[in-house]
Parts: sequence; structure tokens; C-alpha cells
Amino acid sequence: MIGRLRRGAVAESRAEHWLSQQGLKPHDRNVRCRLGEIDLIMRDGATMVMVEVRQRANDAYGGAAASVTVHKQRRLIAATRWWLSRHPQFSASPIRFDVIAIDGDAAHNPIQWIKGAFDAE
Repeated sequence: MIGRLRRGAVAESRAEHWLSQQGLKPHDRNVRCRLGEIDLIMRDGATMVMVEVRQRANDAYGGAAASVTVHKQRRLIAATRWWLSRHPQFSASPIRFDVIAIDGDAAHNPIQWIKGAFDAE
């Protein structure tokens, strides 16, 4: 369990740094509520970007990107609604849901950035 948590933390740190290099601004990290968790909250201009970071040791079962199931999407959307209810200054901001997927070594393998991976419907 500790190894998995550490790999997740490495993947999240790397994703935050990489997204910052792409021009996004970090806003918050590891936001948790009873409805779910938001790994990273970034700003892309006026848009608030909710980022799900997924890392998988191998690409069995479709790899990291495929692990963002409809159930996980719903939990992320619910957590985002909760976060927005506590940060009303962002309620008029556009919201985007992105996925950062890393298959294999979280510290070294390529990052796949899926912008607008899903919508809150």
C-alpha cells in the first residue's frame, strides 16, 4: 500500500510540474470530501481545470487512461460541485476535466494529457 501511495504522490507531483510547464497555474491539490477527491486543481487562463492523475504499473486492462471509469468521473464531478460550493468566486468560471495518464514508471515514462476528457452532464 505504501508503495502505491508513494507512486501516486510521485505521479501527482510530476503531473503538476509538467502542467505548469504547459502554462497552467497550480491552484490546489488533493482536495478530499466524502463525495470524492480531486488530485489537482489548475487554472488555464479563466478556466478552472480539475485533473485526475492516473498511473499504472503496466498497460494491462487498458492502462492508466482507461482506468478513469464512468464511476470515477461521477465522483470527480461530485467533488468538483462540492469544491465550487465552497469557492463561489469560481462558480462563473468555465470548468474542464482533464486526465493525466502515466503507464509504467511514474517518474520517467511519458505523460499522456487528455484535455477535456469528459464533461459534467
